[in-house]
Formats: sequence, C-alpha cells, structure tokens
Amino acid sequence: MNEIFNTLRDKFPFLSLIRKGDLEYVGIVQNEDANVISFYDYGRLMLPQDKMKFLKCGEIWWHESNRKLPINIFLKGDFRYFRTTLVTLNSKDVEIVHGPTVRLSDISKKRVKRRTIQLVRRPV
Repeated sequence: MNEIFNTLRDKFPFLSLIRKGDLEYVGIVQNEDANVISFYDYGRLMLPQDKMKFLKCGEIWWHESNRKLPINIFLKGDFRYFRTTLVTLNSKDVEIVHGPTVRLSDISKKRVKRRTIQLVRRPV
C-alpha cells in the first residue's frame, strides 16, 4: 500500500486509496458512477499548509455532514481552492482499494410510499 496512506488512514478515515494500474492515489472521492470517478488528489498538494487545510476541510465534511453530499458541494467556497487537484479517471480502469466513496446517484433515489384508497358505497 501507499506509504502516505498508511500514515494517514487511521487519523483521517475520509481518505481513499485509489489504484489505476501501477499508480496509486490518496485523496477524497468527489463522485463515483458507472463511467468515471472524480477525486481530489492529496499528492498534488505541495505546501504543508495546503495539506493541513485539505485535511481540516475533510474532517469538517466527515464529521458534520451525512457523507452523501460530495465535499465540494458541502463546503462550497472553502473547498474551491483545491479545484486544481481534481482528477477524473475512467471507472473501469480504477480500483478503490480502501476508503469511502460518494455517489450522487444514491441521493436521487426516492422512496415511493404506497397508499391504498378504499371506496365504500353507502346503501341507499
């Protein structure tokens, strides 16, 4: 497994380890569907203060949301700074080794309540 992921996974459960071929990425999954997976790559951050801000935003999202909304929608302006680290890959080439994923399609599923209506005729 990735060395960065091994050091961070216990303290930061919102991070995912994503493998494409022989490449491994550590980051926060924005959305996964049948065709593509989009995630914010922690490895693209160079400055230590950017890495700390990324992890703090991830903690806020993990502990204060229901984890069904992607982090960029939940935090809006605070996470816009990390837009340059967004990576989109083809889903059939990618394996999520460890960590949570977010699917927008799960939100749109509605539960249908069935109602029964019974008509009663009054005797005349």
